[in-house]
Amino acid sequence: MNRILAVVTNQATYGTDPHQTGLWLAELVHFYAGALQAGFEVDIVSPAGGRVPLDPRSTRWADKQTRDYMNDHAFMSGLNDTSSATDVDPDRYAAIFYTGGHGVMWDFPSNAALQQAARQIYENGGVVSSVCHGACGLLNIRLSDGSLLVEGRTVTGFSTAEERVAMVKKRVPFLLEDELRNRGARYIRNTIPMTPFATADGRLVTGQNPYSTKVVTAKIIETLHQL
Repeated sequence: MNRILAVVTNQATYGTDPHQTGLWLAELVHFYAGALQAGFEVDIVSPAGGRVPLDPRSTRWADKQTRDYMNDHAFMSGLNDTSSATDVDPDRYAAIFYTGGHGVMWDFPSNAALQQAARQIYENGGVVSSVCHGACGLLNIRLSDGSLLVEGRTVTGFSTAEERVAMVKKRVPFLLEDELRNRGARYIRNTIPMTPFATADGRLVTGQNPYSTKVVTAKIIETLHQL
């Protein structure tokens, strides 16, 4: 199979706080472009389906590649009308990739359809992966034997230090680094915040922050080629 499922958020605010968030667009773009270049097809899905809000900072600070995609009418129109997680057929996918942006902290962890899709992809021999806050989607994935996917596994994701750097530590509903550890994961991170870092523990591949998307994409593709 050469098809990957990319998951994006529907959450536009920090919970009831009106402060805007959403998808960190470069995390989708850098993965999408890298996967296509490697010969994979990518389908984009969200927990509820429909519109995907964009974190305003991610568009304001966009690099050239992201700005090019922002000018791609077909690509951006697709983000206004995504499929729902309940419509996913996991058997079609070699991998699932959870993108970030703070919005995912509200709609990824408890979404049963996403958990089922990820479990099935993984147990079919595929790759489960994430970048930045996308690791929120990994927190509650249980395999068929009842064990948590991340338990005893080496993973990374947006660190507590990076929440401080982003100046939103008091806005988030939990600290991702702590929650991964609470579920038995071996959480690791780069020494310097907001620098590229990714890790692969078998078919579980994770990247730390928005600047890690290209390196985690390379690890995902490398892992897929080894299957």
